[in-house]
Amino acid sequence: MAPEAAALAGIGFLGALVFGITGFGSALVTIPLATHLVPLEFALALFALMDLCSAYSVGFENPRNAVRAEWRRLVPMILAGTALGVTLLVNLPRAAGMFLLGVFVLSYALYSLARRTPPRVIAPAWAWAAGLAGGITSTLFGAGGPPYGIYLSQRGLTKEQFRATMGFATMTSISLRVAAFVITGMLLQCTVWMTALVVVPAGLLGLFVARRLYRRISREFLMRAVAIVLLASGSSLVLRALY
Repeated sequence: MAPEAAALAGIGFLGALVFGITGFGSALVTIPLATHLVPLEFALALFALMDLCSAYSVGFENPRNAVRAEWRRLVPMILAGTALGVTLLVNLPRAAGMFLLGVFVLSYALYSLARRTPPRVIAPAWAWAAGLAGGITSTLFGAGGPPYGIYLSQRGLTKEQFRATMGFATMTSISLRVAAFVITGMLLQCTVWMTALVVVPAGLLGLFVARRLYRRISREFLMRAVAIVLLASGSSLVLRALY
């Protein structure tokens, strides 16, 4: 497990770097890459622990910037989506899960690359759909951030408000995901915790670096670069699931 642990630590660093700058997106990098090394269930459990540390670190970094009203709109359906996601995760075949993860990642990458105009402000009611979708994808794929990010990016928030509110949303979503993984037994594996001893510090280092890059790199530039990486990793997952 030693070579895999070192590679997973590098993946964790990259994921935390993205999360530290944008407030989401870690699992869109870590889970697709990690499933080339370990089973999907192992990757989900491992990076849930790292993401939990990252989410609390970012969520409580500047809590005054968070728009609490937006967070409160998302929470009820995050709860419902998490419960539904656990049901699907337990019953979904591994190949089907990998294929759906690849399609999900590809869809988000294409959405990010295709958007050219500034996002319009949408109605608050869309928080219900975003919360439900995020709860499901958080548990099923370890990636609840995109639905929250798509919704909040179209609510007219400042960069600081977006990042802080995303921190609150992902903090809630990941906490529920970890609780669900404990209940289902996914976090009761000794090897997950042993590997986390290497991966979590790498993730915290990624956050440390991200805080220094946050004011120097535009969010738009970063998301374009991430989208290209996601396009490649999503395509790879789809091909692996099919062949």
